[in-house]
Amino acid sequence: MDSNQDPTIPASILVVDDTPHNVRLLSTILTGQGYQVRKALNGQRALATVQEFPPHLILLDVMMPEMNGYEVCEHLKSSPTTSSIPVIFLSALDDASDKVKAFDVGAVDYITKPFQEKEVLARVANQLTIRSQKELLQEQTNQLEELVGRLEKEIKERQVAELAVRLAQEKSDHLLLNILPAAIVEALKKGEGTNAERFDSATVLFADIVNFTSIAARISPLELVKFLNQIFSKFDELTEKHGLEKIKTNGDAYMVAGGLPVPRPDHAEAIANMALDMQEAIADFKTDRGEPFQIRIGINTGPVVAGVIGTKKFSYDLWGDTVNVASRMESQGLPGCIQVTTAVYQQLKNDYVFEERGSISVKGKGETIAYLLTSKKYD
Repeated sequence: MDSNQDPTIPASILVVDDTPHNVRLLSTILTGQGYQVRKALNGQRALATVQEFPPHLILLDVMMPEMNGYEVCEHLKSSPTTSSIPVIFLSALDDASDKVKAFDVGAVDYITKPFQEKEVLARVANQLTIRSQKELLQEQTNQLEELVGRLEKEIKERQVAELAVRLAQEKSDHLLLNILPAAIVEALKKGEGTNAERFDSATVLFADIVNFTSIAARISPLELVKFLNQIFSKFDELTEKHGLEKIKTNGDAYMVAGGLPVPRPDHAEAIANMALDMQEAIADFKTDRGEPFQIRIGINTGPVVAGVIGTKKFSYDLWGDTVNVASRMESQGLPGCIQVTTAVYQQLKNDYVFEERGSISVKGKGETIAYLLTSKKYD
């Protein structure tokens, strides 16, 4: 008998063979060693017996009518309730391919007929020992996991107050940084005011997706949100790359600014580089029909007022004529083009390539000369 098996609870073994003589012989050998033996003369009966009386080990004949041993083993291994029961195959087939197939379907050992009593007992004892050791190891693992769990709980209970405060602070900072510029977040943490502030020179960019309405009409809301998330996430990466400040998104519109809340002298150049990268990035995306996306971009530069609005849902936003004109540059732009004002053109004409679009009508401004930014000049 298995040395690790409790002597008061004999190991149970199911013997499955369509030859009654073999069943009687194996039963005599095994019961003589103190094992509890159940018998089945076919595969279907074996499966029913396993469900009713799960054994510690199964000795399974390969060649049986209707359902052979391979099929029985596959049934056993496919069920979570019986997959862990070790199976030793019995067969007169001694070809290597037969043994390989036995192990492929989940057997742990293979005994060739005519079998020898000592070999049968040795292989049975070996598998029962392995199973017993696995169960012991699993029990020790469970006990160790339970001990570790108790220790972790005790540690967490001792540190819960400090940890909760720290996590809450980190979460608060993370949320604020997702909606407000870092400089504004620092001011809020220090208890400083966040009143609106005038910036004498800043550059504002608006972008939107061409034919967005028609795309939205033919795909599901979930697909639409997925498209926008992928595109705007890429734009977010470009915003960080160029050191700019994302202001907000509204539907398919994306707004970003340079030169605030921390002033920088090259804000127009940074926005121009951002716009060129956005046009390059959007080419990597396809609509539901496999067509390339296009965006319109509008840019203006000049004075703006910026600040935080709201008391519960904070928002950092911009106001002023510069913002309004930048928005008009985008809405009256051309698909796939970057339209800019004369102010932008005058600042960047020495380092960037422009095409004069001509005069366009801008609400509140009348006729205005617009330019199309096409690329950066290289020496």
